[in-house]
Amino acid sequence: MTSADLGKNPTEVAAMFDDVAPGYDRTNAILSMGASSLWRIATVRALGIAPGDRVLDIAAGTGTSSAAIARTGARVTALDFSAGMVAVGRERHPDIEFVEGDATALPFDDASFDAVTISFGLRNVNDPHAALAEMRRVLVPGGRLVICEFTTPPNGLVRRVYDAYLSKVMPRIVKLSSTNPDAYTYLMESIRDWPTQGVLASWLRDAGFTGVGYRNLTGGVVALHRGTTPLGSNR
Repeated sequence: MTSADLGKNPTEVAAMFDDVAPGYDRTNAILSMGASSLWRIATVRALGIAPGDRVLDIAAGTGTSSAAIARTGARVTALDFSAGMVAVGRERHPDIEFVEGDATALPFDDASFDAVTISFGLRNVNDPHAALAEMRRVLVPGGRLVICEFTTPPNGLVRRVYDAYLSKVMPRIVKLSSTNPDAYTYLMESIRDWPTQGVLASWLRDAGFTGVGYRNLTGGVVALHRGTTPLGSNR
């Protein structure tokens, strides 16, 4: 599968991630030229976690971000729809609870978490609007959502350089560092097809989040989106 439209087949996407799970973190670090660790730090800080907070990390993959969150003293649940990613995550981070599940039908009660985060995963969800509604549902009133996602650099020169990297440089690196180059063709297309920062911000508002905003990282290659659930009813 290489089509990156929003009507993704969850079974095919999960199988793709199953295949790349063992080397996923290494390849990501190489492709981001080390920036992935900085994006992870920024995401954890944006969550504003207090020790003991219940945090849900969606599309957690092998648990790299979950482990960073756990170091703040939070109680972390790592969720991913790829059985392969979950298996690798459980092996690498046995102290973190991993759950195999779908972001559009989270297997948790209402108001179960103080904070929810998803990094580079919303693009891969079949119905991102349903996923955002589910994130709001499982958050307590006043709960925090932070999304870290690839996006559109606002500067034209940065956009051109980034597009050249995606189309010419990234495929060459992937051939050397990944066991499944076709999977990264899909990922490249999903990045290109993903909406701008303003559109994603509007999706958060439509889902009922308040205090919505975003901050560009690395020239707008990535953006951190934030929202808060209203106080009072969680519906």
